[in-house]
Amino acid sequence: MANLLAKALKTIKSIYQNVEFKRFFAVALVGFLVLATNLDSSIESGRSSNSVTRKLDKVVHQDDADRPKTTGEWNKEARQTENDPGERAKRIAKESGEALKQWSSVYPDTAKRSANDRENSNKY
Repeated sequence: MANLLAKALKTIKSIYQNVEFKRFFAVALVGFLVLATNLDSSIESGRSSNSVTRKLDKVVHQDDADRPKTTGEWNKEARQTENDPGERAKRIAKESGEALKQWSSVYPDTAKRSANDRENSNKY
């Protein structure tokens, strides 16, 4: 009887090692957690993402520049001018000029603050 029990335990142990029960259990647990989570929270977050998108759009478009700022705007403009390379090049040149003008208005202040910070860090 003891011999039969020892053989059964040995067989169960070999099955446990071969099947890698720990990994299976971990995958099953993760699957259960994913399936058991409440879907209402994801639906709610979908509704609130519209307000987040609107707020982000407002921040992105707060300056007066006429150039596109998002990938969607760039793609829309590219579709509008895809058959007219001359117009497309003209828009790109105009928008590059606006971007350079905007950058040049910000750069001196940034460079000045960086130089001041560097001087202050060298004092210590």
